[in-house]
Amino acid sequence: MAHRITDSCLACGACQSTCPVDAITEGDIYKIDPEVCVDCGACKAGCPVDAIEEE
Repeated sequence: MAHRITDSCLACGACQSTCPVDAITEGDIYKIDPEVCVDCGACKAGCPVDAIEEE
């Protein structure tokens, strides 16, 4: 199950730097590509505002 980034994202980049498979892209809010995400949870642990949840 892939993760998704919610609207509470601050676009700080903390999640992107923790993703081991580069599944996260930059934007107004960051986005996780579900085709690339391996559901490791590293991004969720790295998010300072808990803006990442499982889909």
